[in-house]
Amino acid sequence: MKEDNLDRLFENLKDEFDVQIPQSNHEQRFLNKLKAEDLASIKVKKQSRFNWKPFLAIAASIVICFGLFTTLQQQPEDLDLASVSPEMSETQDFFTITIENELKRLNKERSPLTEQIINDALKQIQLLETDYQKLKTDLTESGKNQRVIYAMISNFQTRIDILNTILEQVDTLKQLKKNTNETKHII
Repeated sequence: MKEDNLDRLFENLKDEFDVQIPQSNHEQRFLNKLKAEDLASIKVKKQSRFNWKPFLAIAASIVICFGLFTTLQQQPEDLDLASVSPEMSETQDFFTITIENELKRLNKERSPLTEQIINDALKQIQLLETDYQKLKTDLTESGKNQRVIYAMISNFQTRIDILNTILEQVDTLKQLKKNTNETKHII
């Protein structure tokens, strides 16, 4: 049935088919036309195509730099005790200087006998320093809340207490060592 339909279709279109033999240089003319169209389309593409990539890269860099600049400008610095009041500034200076002096004294006392105690104390001091940095952020976010200020002062006092305790322990160890050495020489 399908073949019958096809046969009928071809019979109906029989006179409409182009069955003439092309001229001898037909293939060459066809190829020349194709080449001419290819060249024309390439010229049109080259002329109409503008390379936006370098400009987009520059624009993106400018936008990123501007974004970073505005973000960094908007982030307030963490406040510390010195930013609360002049009295708190003096308090912070006092604690900072005291802690630095105690740390210098502690480092002068380093010996194989005291090494472990001093290292443990320095780890505790570092943890308190990390807590203090968090408190500075809290102070900035809370708008100078009194509880945060008291916590910062307490942090300083705790550091000084730890350093004093360790220095006392180091002195005790040195005294014990000295006493044991003296008793050995007496015997």
